[in-house]
Amino acid sequence: MQRAVELFKNGMTLRGMLHKPDEASQKVPIALIFHGFTGNKMESHFIFVKLSRRLERVGIASLRFDFLGSGESDGEFKDVTLSGELDDAEAILDYAKSLEFVDKDRIFAVGLSMGGVVASMLAGRHPQDIAALCLWAPAGNMGQIIQEKVREIQALGVDVSSVEHFDLGGNLIGKAFIQDVLSLDIFKMAAPYDKQVLILHGDKDDTVPLKTSYRYLEIYRDRARLHVIEGADHTFNKWEWEQEVIDKTVEFLKSHM
Repeated sequence: MQRAVELFKNGMTLRGMLHKPDEASQKVPIALIFHGFTGNKMESHFIFVKLSRRLERVGIASLRFDFLGSGESDGEFKDVTLSGELDDAEAILDYAKSLEFVDKDRIFAVGLSMGGVVASMLAGRHPQDIAALCLWAPAGNMGQIIQEKVREIQALGVDVSSVEHFDLGGNLIGKAFIQDVLSLDIFKMAAPYDKQVLILHGDKDDTVPLKTSYRYLEIYRDRARLHVIEGADHTFNKWEWEQEVIDKTVEFLKSHM
């Protein structure tokens, strides 16, 4: 069963999709799936839709929302911050816990790129609520990425301090986003998570280097396992890469049912 759902937060609406196994006669696990920066609840080549449908077939429900300012949810992208998306994720977690068919001891988090950052920080803040964590090319290096972008803008002679918004491929990024990312210690916030973690990352990722996932391994230690997708780019834009990511994710979450 797949249906559109809405979540109300601070006078605005997050719009998402709920997948629930049709034959569920008892409480079922649920995966919270978080999209990346400038992404949405379907993500590139509909990889999140495919993941949700695969999970549904093996008895795992899922929720995938557009963060505020992204996709079909309320808000403007220029107002997006990483802290704001973490707040959205907490609201999504609370919503999942309110669903009567959900096994509250089996709530999982999955995130791609900046969504992986959000998932890791959510798990670090609420380790008692997240039973397993799966990160796809998690952008724990967001601060470094932002600093490099700022240097590129400054090299063009732009006074960054005087500009409120920056154009990134048609999306306006607010100065607040930059300030917020630079103020956060992502790995420190993620570190308190004390359960099992699977990390999936392509070794040809030009956006988030593979070494970023090794940094996650350092903080999670023996609780985490890294699976490298040979030849894959940042968003796994090839059928075989996509299927490997989905297969490994479903296998991992099934093991925690």
